[in-house]
Amino acid sequence: MRCFPTLLLTSVVALVLPTPMRAQQPTAPSAEAAVANEPTQQRLGTDLLALMTGKCSTLKVAGRDFACRKVAYVHSVEGRVYFTIALEDFADQNHIISFSGENGQRPNENLYDLTVDRMLINSSDRPKVDGLPVPVAVSSSGRCVQLGNFASGHVLSVVCSATDNHGQKYELRFEPDDSPIAVRRVNPSAPSIRQNG
Repeated sequence: MRCFPTLLLTSVVALVLPTPMRAQQPTAPSAEAAVANEPTQQRLGTDLLALMTGKCSTLKVAGRDFACRKVAYVHSVEGRVYFTIALEDFADQNHIISFSGENGQRPNENLYDLTVDRMLINSSDRPKVDGLPVPVAVSSSGRCVQLGNFASGHVLSVVCSATDNHGQKYELRFEPDDSPIAVRRVNPSAPSIRQNG
């Protein structure tokens, strides 16, 4: 049996904590290049993590159906949001996807609306840094809607749909169970390891 909480938290760490592979280029890359290189560029850390347990009544990745038991909401200090899902894929224990975007809107306290501009996709065959597979970021368009809020401790559903720039479609409908939502506020610190040139 797989340990999904550990796998999901490990994937969140790999997605949003600083990655020391390569420093950003001094000249600004195109938007497409910035998305393609996101996992290898220096990124800021997480300031909020919420882990929800429940079930995925719908989880489709490129036409294939999967199941899941947990979804993580991650907010980075730079304002990027990730809805991260560890798929129940017994052929690939590192099969993880994230719907990601910036500037989510909260029209009222029980509705959160995020425009998705990229998908992060991880699998066992991805290159590794410090032993963890590094996801590929693919330009996408779509939307995630969360009903309920973390402050009240009650979320009714998370529904996401996106299509990447290769025409692959991703769908999620997640209903949390009655378990408490694990919400962690994080105070990111400056990196303690210097990168050379």
